[in-house]
Amino acid sequence: MRDLKFEQKRTLSRLEAADQLTAFADALRKGGDAELELGAGTLSLRLPDDLRTEVEVEVGDGEIELEIELKWPTASARKASSRAASTTRETATAGQRSTPTRPRRSTTGAKRSAKRAAKTS
Repeated sequence: MRDLKFEQKRTLSRLEAADQLTAFADALRKGGDAELELGAGTLSLRLPDDLRTEVEVEVGDGEIELEIELKWPTASARKASSRAASTTRETATAGQRSTPTRPRRSTTGAKRSAKRAAKTS
């Protein structure tokens, strides 16, 4: 099977961009097959129940760039990866307990607290 890449760059109004994102969000909620109107054409996608996501924000050169990336396997890869993920989950959870993470303290804040304590002593 051939790889496919579709890329579209154009200027949209804020409302047009919101409509496009809303249409995709609705398709994600429904799952299964989705058809999205993109300019002159329609993009058909099969959307699985689980997706990998990445959000990236870059600020520089007088612009803000926000990328929201969603990834999922093709149908043939999905079956193999779900079996592997299931085995990995079972192995990872056996005999492990979760430990809550604590917020990191700033070294600067710790130094200030130590100085205050020294002054009041």
